[in-house]
Amino acid sequence: MSGGGNRNRGALWSAAAWGAGVLTALVALPLGAGDRLPERVATHWGDGGRPDDSMPFWAVPLFPALVWAVLLVILALTLRRAGGPVRAWYGATLLFTGVLLTGAQASIVHANLDRTDWTAAAGVGPAVAVTVVAALLAGLLGLLAGRRGTVSTPAPAGGPVLDVPVGERFVWLSWTTNPWLQLTAAVLGLAAAAAAIAAAGGLIGAPWAVVAPLTIVAGVVLGCSSVQARVTPEGLEVAFGPAGWPVLRWPIEGIESARVEQRTPAQVGGWGYRLSGLGTTVMLRRGECLVVHPRTGAEFAVSVDDAERGAALINTLAAQRTTDRPRP
Repeated sequence: MSGGGNRNRGALWSAAAWGAGVLTALVALPLGAGDRLPERVATHWGDGGRPDDSMPFWAVPLFPALVWAVLLVILALTLRRAGGPVRAWYGATLLFTGVLLTGAQASIVHANLDRTDWTAAAGVGPAVAVTVVAALLAGLLGLLAGRRGTVSTPAPAGGPVLDVPVGERFVWLSWTTNPWLQLTAAVLGLAAAAAAIAAAGGLIGAPWAVVAPLTIVAGVVLGCSSVQARVTPEGLEVAFGPAGWPVLRWPIEGIESARVEQRTPAQVGGWGYRLSGLGTTVMLRRGECLVVHPRTGAEFAVSVDDAERGAALINTLAAQRTTDRPRP
């Protein structure tokens, strides 16, 4: 498996941006509404939906921020010793806990907003239900994204054409990330989340005209910020983004040949998913690209590490499939 260093750096940048964004939201939400909150803030509701416990105002931003900071420190100290499957759970924990704490903080602020006493706080039942569902979905997304590409498979020796015995299964896997695109997606996503959380906390009106475009653009940029290329006896699979979707597939019998080519963003028209006279190129970093020449349609190139070995395996598998094809 190749491209692990790029992937790890991208994951660390994403985790750092997420950690800082959640911490900022936990502190900024109550402080931004400080003049509209009572001296003691309702923080717990009983079975009847009535508030039954409170905290002083100063503790409302401090307590969840400390919980989040301690979690970040624990994960950072133990992450280096964790294997691939365990690291997937770390990402799921970060997403689940971050959404849960932020949603709970927004619910608390909104329920206490413009109340003179914490006992008069509004109920939080529907908001809590939405927060729990959103946290579970975020955790599941983190688990799926973290488990992608964590299983190591045997890789054959490099070369233009490989000696792969018939009946043997070899898999080539390479992953590339662009930290700058990930950072751009994180900034746009955090801006959208900040506006949505402020609206949920009652600090501003629903800014959907801002939130929706920022969310869409952040999702598109994030989807173009990382790519995984995988070659199996069935063909080539190229998956985009941390969730591995969307996925492009070429069956091995539909590929005429593959090669390695040096390309730059200037040649293909920029970064990300580009269409040019060279065909389609997924350009995340300049340099070595795996270029596939299908039997029908334009060429497709993706900038991944160890492209020579991927191209060699494609050529070998395609030649085997052609040899195995029954003659008329």
